[in-house]
Amino acid sequence: MTNDEKAIRQLVDDWMTATKAGDKAAILNLVADDVLFLTPFGPPFGKKEFAGGPDSGDMPTIDGESNILEIEVIGDRAWIRNQIDIAITPPGGGESSKMSGQTLTLLKKDSDGKWRVFRDANFVAPKS
Repeated sequence: MTNDEKAIRQLVDDWMTATKAGDKAAILNLVADDVLFLTPFGPPFGKKEFAGGPDSGDMPTIDGESNILEIEVIGDRAWIRNQIDIAITPPGGGESSKMSGQTLTLLKKDSDGKWRVFRDANFVAPKS
């Protein structure tokens, strides 16, 4: 495994750790300024819209796992395909919603040498 692949795997681990902790600031450090998120739930959105969402106190609790199925590095760009299984609990508690699916994430190595999410297509849906 190359150093770039290790760094990208660490980025995915850091993303899941920050997500579980509700640490939006840490997640924002993992995305490029010109990131674009694509979901089936609405139009694409960027870093500004993501940052403007609920504060960590208003965020649902998310727990789960991410498993990288494919990874390829091509110069200062890379892509990964993940299988994600998560449980989302509303703020203040309640019944968790179980979600599962795959994501296709494009990454770029920024001028500081760190890999960041550049485009993310998330196909996670309710688990039946």
